[in-house]
Amino acid sequence: MTRSIDYGNLMHDAMRGLIQTVLEDIAANGLPGEHHFFITFDTRHPDAELADWLRERYPEEMTVVIQHWYEGLEVTDDGFSITLNFGNAPEPLYVPFDAVSTFVDPSVEFGLRFETQAYDEDALEDDEDEEEPAPRGDAEVVSLDQFRK
Repeated sequence: MTRSIDYGNLMHDAMRGLIQTVLEDIAANGLPGEHHFFITFDTRHPDAELADWLRERYPEEMTVVIQHWYEGLEVTDDGFSITLNFGNAPEPLYVPFDAVSTFVDPSVEFGLRFETQAYDEDALEDDEDEEEPAPRGDAEVVSLDQFRK
């Protein structure tokens, strides 16, 4: 079998690493200036953690905003946990980086979009049996027009 360089997955990992680095800085130093984030993630990801009522309301994907009020932002190599306010109800969340489909900072017109995968328990078990990892999808820079008011 011929080995090749998987540029798509390498770019995917690098862009997720960028999000990790940004969030680590925010966790340590707070949000500077007008920076704020819209982060959309797949609520079906097996490692995503959110309240049952949020999962029922957002059965496929959810967009959270990190801006004025948040607490407990902790970042690991695999994802981040944060408590956000939903209608005066603080709720803790855990978002795996692999579940993130968009990351946007409208203050500087920066955005990333990732192709997401379906999370099916049988498919996840099948992936463990494969010799090579399944493709994780392509990543691309997104237009911010969809987030403009």
